[in-house]
Amino acid sequence: MNAIIDVQSKGLTKALAEHARTLEFADIPAETRTWARQCVLDYIACGVAGASDELTGILFAELKEQGGRECATIFGRVERLPAAAAALINGAASHALDFDDVNLAMPGHPSVAILPALLALAEERGSSGVDVLTAFVAGYELQCRVGRVLAPGHYDVLGFHATATIGSFGAAAACSHLLRLDKDKFVTALGIAATQAAGLKSMFGTMCKPLHAGKASYHGLMAAKLAMRGFTSRADVIECQQGFASTHSPDFHPERASEVPQHGWYIRSNLFKYHAACYMVHSSIEATRKLREQFGVTPDRVEHIRVELEASCDKICNIPAPRTGLEGKFSLRLATAMGVAGIDTGRLSTYSEAVAADPDLVRLRDKVRLDFRVGIPNTFAEVEVFLTDGTRLTARHDSGIAAVDTADQGRRLEEKFVGLVEPVLGSERCMALISRINGFETPGDLGELMALTGSQTSHG
Repeated sequence: MNAIIDVQSKGLTKALAEHARTLEFADIPAETRTWARQCVLDYIACGVAGASDELTGILFAELKEQGGRECATIFGRVERLPAAAAALINGAASHALDFDDVNLAMPGHPSVAILPALLALAEERGSSGVDVLTAFVAGYELQCRVGRVLAPGHYDVLGFHATATIGSFGAAAACSHLLRLDKDKFVTALGIAATQAAGLKSMFGTMCKPLHAGKASYHGLMAAKLAMRGFTSRADVIECQQGFASTHSPDFHPERASEVPQHGWYIRSNLFKYHAACYMVHSSIEATRKLREQFGVTPDRVEHIRVELEASCDKICNIPAPRTGLEGKFSLRLATAMGVAGIDTGRLSTYSEAVAADPDLVRLRDKVRLDFRVGIPNTFAEVEVFLTDGTRLTARHDSGIAAVDTADQGRRLEEKFVGLVEPVLGSERCMALISRINGFETPGDLGELMALTGSQTSHG
């Protein structure tokens, strides 16, 4: 990347801020820029599809009532709202389906914490795609470094939702970069974001989880704007006594801030979702699908199923008998049953109250036994299927390994984009969005792109 992170002489918070602040577009390799554009593509797809979710409507109704300067697009709506309101609503919308990207360095959902604020701010200011992409990468890298510094205890032990907490740092850094804050105001913005950051894993399966993403984006945007106006904070918020590290994690490893990630960039380890559920259930789905495809395993042949997973999954996605579609996204047993049954877990309609209550699927779900182990990746699953004729079949999958083929990943993401966006906005606008995002760095502001994500008619 563009500079060495000098934690020892500058202090952790200042060193991270300076590393992000000084990033230039020319510092970012071409393939890394492609990954950044793919993040934008995926974020917008999830946001447009999530715009009609009930929780998004509730947030929109409240923030519309509050009013303010109408300068930023709201996904799926003709109405425009202030940038901070757009960050909150669009952030929640893009996480409503739990279909957005992941990075295990945080660990959490990186793009949805940053892009809602960044794109709303860019729309307000008329910023260029080059400036936005650079700011996005700067914020993305910083939030992953903060996540690494506090891992694993912040998320695994204390139960903070890193998308909400660590994501607030990423959003603040990205917005500060776009505002071209000086070094003092940049680090101040991180302090303002840190004291607002909140979000609990115990809220998974409720509307509060998507709210976490919107709030992270909102907090980051407000932190940068307040710092620009002269608001004050500490310049050592992460490492100081009773600071973010000591209050938010039993682990603190400042030396990790200087680590060089694989391929030189954390964004190159971004993980995209092709199943509309919690990322920790993806490997179980993939492993059971392998058995179905290779050996013709069907529900009527199953005696029982054993799934081996890392112990932390028990606290993340082990709702044993989900009653709603949202709860179903966090149920390892139901996900495994869906994989065996050949249900399309990439379709949004799959996660519904009716599917969760389907008697055949419930019977299969109740045949799944979870075996939690310590010390294996939390993205890994080994599935053993015991058939009624005594046969035992095994398959393994690790969804934590990033794609190698960037072009193939792009094709898969465009297919996902069409599947999510075309039913909402129509084919013409869907394809126009893909074209505009692929040419993200072409001259001009991003108002035209964002306008395509809104609605042509109001739906109240």
